Amino acid sequence: MSTLKRTAEIAREYRPLDDARIHGVTFDGKLVWFARDNELIAFEPETETVVRRIPVPAANAGTAFDGEYLYQLAQGEILVIRPADGRIVRTLPSPGKGKDSGMAWADGHLWIGQYNDSKIHKVDAKTGAVVKTLTSDRFVTGVSCVEGALWHGASGDGKPCELRRLAPDGTVEESLTVPVESIAGVEGTGDGGFWCAGEKGRLRLVRRKSGP
Repeated sequence: MSTLKRTAEIAREYRPLDDARIHGVTFDGKLVWFARDNELIAFEPETETVVRRIPVPAANAGTAFDGEYLYQLAQGEILVIRPADGRIVRTLPSPGKGKDSGMAWADGHLWIGQYNDSKIHKVDAKTGAVVKTLTSDRFVTGVSCVEGALWHGASGDGKPCELRRLAPDGTVEESLTVPVESIAGVEGTGDGGFWCAGEKGRLRLVRRKSGP
């Protein structure tokens, strides 16, 4: 089966704070949560306002949300965080032991990317056990699950940045070329858009380009 190739466009672009690098990104339906080194930050796009800052040491990779808790990759661990007060309620081992990149939650599992190894692991969100591994032909940055489909960002290997939808066996079913310098964290909005972290502290809302 051939890959459906399309182009994406930037619908909105923000710089919530400064030029510091944004790592993981997730979305709770209203707020965009993102990791930035030693903290988790909640950003409200509607008002373009940072509304929460939770200290999280070494929050330098993927972020996910299961509808109740935030999950954050940090130095070889997955931290499960209660967003109401920032409390870490439990921890899990990460599959890459500190070399992980993106993360997404879906149906009781975490999908965790490994940038340099070009892999995505499906992990039991209660035990941390790896139950499945997919291999990509590009570096894996952010990861997102949208309506049962697994997506990942591809960036940093000298090729155009992409968002890619994968089949259950890891085959690329659809690719969206994104006209940006880099893509880090990725999270689908549920209505066809994606929140993507980019270079120099940028946060972008990306959508499939309209028209032919």
